[in-house]
Amino acid sequence: MNVEKIIQEIYLQIIEIEDEGQVASYIPELANVDATKFGVHISTIDHLHFGIGHCYDKFSIQSIAKVLSLSLAYKILGEKIWERLGVEPSGTGFNSLVQLEADNGIPRNPFINAGAIVISDILLSNLENPKEDFLAFVRNLSDNSEINYSDKIATSEKIVGYRNAALCHFIKSFGNIQNEPADVLNFYFDLCSLEMNCQELSELFLYLANHGSNVVDNHSILTKSQSKRMNALMQTCGFYDESGEFAFKVGLPGKSGVGGGIIAIHPNQYAIAVWSPKLNKKGNSYKGMRFLEEFTTKTQLSIF
Repeated sequence: MNVEKIIQEIYLQIIEIEDEGQVASYIPELANVDATKFGVHISTIDHLHFGIGHCYDKFSIQSIAKVLSLSLAYKILGEKIWERLGVEPSGTGFNSLVQLEADNGIPRNPFINAGAIVISDILLSNLENPKEDFLAFVRNLSDNSEINYSDKIATSEKIVGYRNAALCHFIKSFGNIQNEPADVLNFYFDLCSLEMNCQELSELFLYLANHGSNVVDNHSILTKSQSKRMNALMQTCGFYDESGEFAFKVGLPGKSGVGGGIIAIHPNQYAIAVWSPKLNKKGNSYKGMRFLEEFTTKTQLSIF
């Protein structure tokens, strides 16, 4: 099978469709992104690397960073982490407060905003220099010292982050936030502001296609069991209340971000990153979702 040829064909097909999405205008800096950009990059366990379109343009990875922060917290705490977080799909929007009342401040999963805020609190409690240490972890994963936060995007999110502030204070009222909410929120906004391109994302996320180990030197980042559970969470919770649709149409573990990026993983085979800034009504990249559905249909390279 010629995967590169299939990617090219689907890319040319998807780039021509009418994009029904909208950019994430509620974060001012994201509203300024060129909405016509569209990039794809695949990296495989057996060292195929192929990209097309704007795959080398950096963008704000937003909630894709939640997988990375969870990986680091899981590495530090092990199974104790699940005392403060659930592992069930939410069935509600990514910034919903509804379930926290019924669940006594335990977020339904680590990928909704409430869950990622708890993860940020865990990292604040366990890292000596959280912002610097988390960035070092990501750079080490990718073997790329140029990956960085965007101060402009982090500041932009802080200015309008009222709902996230409400989530953090509400969870604090149940005793599931240990640090000062302002410190937790600042760190959360910083980690969401990480900027990468499709190539960097697909190469970085190969550790979840390789049983938790770096593909270059086989250095263990997570245990096999932890890697399995991370992929399971991405499969069931990675796209908020569109996770079932993604599993149904694409059939891969994955994670989206409101910057328009999507990372999807086929354990033992590949990681593929797609970026197109316009989002559908559920907050996931419209063209990115369409591309990945076509890709796994034509290649038959899904986990099902």
